[in-house]
Amino acid sequence: MTRLEHLAALLGEAPPELRPGQVWLVGAGPGDPAKLTLEALAGLAQAELLVHDELVDPRILALAPEGAERRFMGKRGGQPSAKQADIIAALVAGARAGKRVVRLKGGDPYVFGRGAEEAMALAEAGIPCRVVPGLTAGLAGLAAAGIPATLRGVSQAVTLATAHAPDGAADALDWSALARLGQPLVLYMAMRRLEAIAESLLAAGMPPGTPAAVVRAATTAQQQVLQTTLEDMPGAVRAAGLAGPAVVVLGEVVRARALLAPGAA
Repeated sequence: MTRLEHLAALLGEAPPELRPGQVWLVGAGPGDPAKLTLEALAGLAQAELLVHDELVDPRILALAPEGAERRFMGKRGGQPSAKQADIIAALVAGARAGKRVVRLKGGDPYVFGRGAEEAMALAEAGIPCRVVPGLTAGLAGLAAAGIPATLRGVSQAVTLATAHAPDGAADALDWSALARLGQPLVLYMAMRRLEAIAESLLAAGMPPGTPAAVVRAATTAQQQVLQTTLEDMPGAVRAAGLAGPAVVVLGEVVRARALLAPGAA
């Protein structure tokens, strides 16, 4: 039985068709291949051109057909990376050549992944595009670490934010407003700016003892979780030698990890 036949059995119907000349923007989830959606698997099983990010597990890349072209076009902050214009050009060229194209992105394409930019560029080029949502690390990564994003009686909202400003732009986040919310704050791409972020939040009035956690390589075998406080976070991360990819969470929900972390019970 082929992968598509297996999917048809699971879905009770034929999987959606990735047609020649079409691009699917597929979320690969936070890292663990088990977190893929069935729709993402359907896209991978039909791909002829796979344009993928750096932080995609090789086991996920292997789900594409053996003869599919796999083209790495990843972006990493502070490192040589593919230009966004080149990524879009590759997607457009592949589709216009009549290939079944999958643009495979870590997490969810529409959560700090430039998926919306790529979808709009494809629309402007007249290329049919389908967006396949994925689990975002800002929520799935917290769950894997035993931290609930929301908790009745503790939080009524959660804020997802990126600490990475657009190229050449100043920091656009209003840290004072975020500090006043009193609700969990989940930060992407924050590891290179932890000290400045902590200083800004402390200056804005967020209590120094606010619980904090850094979840590195969430959901994978390399996952590491550092639990600390806002005040101590930069030094604790340096002492532990932690680096990205990681998500940072600040708020009282972190305290629940004492009971909910894997192996805590």
